[in-house]
Amino acid sequence: MTRTARLVLCLLFWATAAVAQDAPPAPALLVADDVRLTADDKLIATGNVEAMYQGRRLTASAITYDRRTDQISITGPLTLTDTTENTVVLADSADLDRDLTNGLLRGARIVMADQLQLAANEMNRVNGRYNQLYMAAVTSCHVCETGRPPLWQIRAERMIHDQQGRQLYFQNAQFRILDVPVLYLPRLRLPDPTLDRATGFLTPSLVSSSLLGTGVRVPYFIRLGDHRDLTLAPFWATDSRRLELRYRQAFRTGDIEFNAAISDDDFNPRSSRGYLFAEGRFDLPRDFKLGFNLELASDDTFLLDHGFSEKDRLQSGLSLERARRDEYIRGALTHVQSLRDGESNATLPSIIGNGEYERRFFPRRLGGELRFAAVAHSHYRSSDLTTDGPDPDRFADGRDVTRLTTSLDWHKTWTLPAGILGRLQTGLALDHFEIGQAGLTSLSQATELTPTAALELRWPWIKSTPRNVTHVIEPVVQLAWIGGSNPDIPNDESILIEFDEGNLFNPSRFTAPDRRERGYQAAYGLSWTRLDPSGWQGSLALGQVVRDEQLTEPGGATPSFTKSSGLRDRRSDLLIAGQFRNGTGLTVTARSLFDDVFDTTKAEARASWQNDRTDIGATYVWLSDDPAENRFSTVSEWSIDGSYRFARHWTGSAEWRYDAASDRSVRAGAGLTYTNECVDVTLSISRRFTTSTILEPETNIGFTIGVRGFSAGTRDTSFTRKCKN
Repeated sequence: MTRTARLVLCLLFWATAAVAQDAPPAPALLVADDVRLTADDKLIATGNVEAMYQGRRLTASAITYDRRTDQISITGPLTLTDTTENTVVLADSADLDRDLTNGLLRGARIVMADQLQLAANEMNRVNGRYNQLYMAAVTSCHVCETGRPPLWQIRAERMIHDQQGRQLYFQNAQFRILDVPVLYLPRLRLPDPTLDRATGFLTPSLVSSSLLGTGVRVPYFIRLGDHRDLTLAPFWATDSRRLELRYRQAFRTGDIEFNAAISDDDFNPRSSRGYLFAEGRFDLPRDFKLGFNLELASDDTFLLDHGFSEKDRLQSGLSLERARRDEYIRGALTHVQSLRDGESNATLPSIIGNGEYERRFFPRRLGGELRFAAVAHSHYRSSDLTTDGPDPDRFADGRDVTRLTTSLDWHKTWTLPAGILGRLQTGLALDHFEIGQAGLTSLSQATELTPTAALELRWPWIKSTPRNVTHVIEPVVQLAWIGGSNPDIPNDESILIEFDEGNLFNPSRFTAPDRRERGYQAAYGLSWTRLDPSGWQGSLALGQVVRDEQLTEPGGATPSFTKSSGLRDRRSDLLIAGQFRNGTGLTVTARSLFDDVFDTTKAEARASWQNDRTDIGATYVWLSDDPAENRFSTVSEWSIDGSYRFARHWTGSAEWRYDAASDRSVRAGAGLTYTNECVDVTLSISRRFTTSTILEPETNIGFTIGVRGFSAGTRDTSFTRKCKN
């Protein structure tokens, strides 16, 4: 039949055993330019032949089906695609059974998950599960017709691909680089690219450290079932021996993960050092969530020495919470361990307990929204001393604090004439404090009743241009009053205050109710936002707070806010914040506080550029010296990190952290990565310059080679090499 009158023939490929079965066999679809039946029960299809059966698709030059033997002879070049296994088989010719699962293929090549290529002189398909390849070659490198060998390949006398187990088994295998044998393995097992998790070695890495010495890290992954796994990573260096462990397990209602390491370091007097980090989260009945985390370290410098973490305070805790549309419940118990030089765990609040309950109501007659909240907080110091340390305003050697807070607030909004939005907030809060081991520094207990009222007005102005650019300008003003007075208790919770756009219109900007902004105040601000469909977006906001009088601590001698908070004086510093973003991936965000003479009190800026080739970010922070915040000198610091793909296969990365106030680098590093479709090679170097009584500067050099093609991750085809014509 001609191509213009293409024949589509639906056939039943009968099997002799099918007569005895209850249900008929599934039909196959055959498409060809010409199909004919011979007298000896043979079906011959020629010319652009396609056959489809149970998720398998076969294309070939010609197909001959013999009904008596239930066999199919195929003239190539042929392509057999198995959509269920994400596998493509190519061959010169083949003899297969009716359902294309068993048989012999000559000059066969398998492409798995569009990554791994398996080639052989001959391949047997057995039981629709096993592919047996003889004189096989395996690689994920792009192979061109120039005759040049791939960058790497595995040659084997015999290889078996278990499609059900998704494993590759090699006999008498050679690992070759540019066709030069470098490793011989009589037996080898590897996972195929469709397998997510399989027991075996992960990519090793070479490390050279001025502190740890020169060594190698070889991780080994152990699959303990569908829901559990264990990774062991021994590290052996000239000055350190270390074993890392990671255990993960998933349950029906949650999951857990443990990370730990133990080491024997020649540069440390301890015979053994280590750490343990663990976390987990579980779903409980009635929408509750149970979470835990554990952070332990044997000494102050282990995490930093071995590069596991830069944390200088470790937190372990247990929490139970539930969040619903109109209700929130949370209870948590936390333990804090300090690793900072010169900080004592005995005088640090090491055990902290919190309980929170919040509920929203919507009364019909009253209108608006009622919010009820109850909070219990307690922190404990293990020290029994009642005297203060060298900084009596911020720390007491053994002081323990318990606080109970309840509040009821009413919120209501209106739309006034000319589009003005009004919002009224009023409420009443009750705070009770119990101070243990207070000594002579404060009361041992105190209770305070605090009424609050605030009125906020917003007037948004919107304009659209002919190019669909939208401008939004919104002036905002708020008048607020908070009654009562701050009791004579220690300020343990509201030490560090951040004044920004998020709390500009809060009646009180303290982080906890051990301090409140009492008296009358006004806050005003102005914001502008530009929205462009082309991606150009910008925003600018400014605001300030004015009070009837300066806030002071009980006794009236000390201001309640710190010098660098921007809220210390009767008139706050001017807050200015802005953001810019365009369609190329560039984003710039900045925020700063300016005093009465427009000198900077606090400033921060962040710029990032992200697109297909670039991922770069830079941050600048400036903080004035403030002993009340344990900052005895000005902080001026730059931090830059990112990567840039400057060629098809080459990516460079760098990081730099610079202390401009002391004119010294804190950390610096650079890396270079070569990536193609079959290999990853990374060379990195980093330097930590920080020093202390317990820390020394450290330089690290790392070298990693990873073979691609056996990973279940999605392949980035942009790294694939092309063949030259």
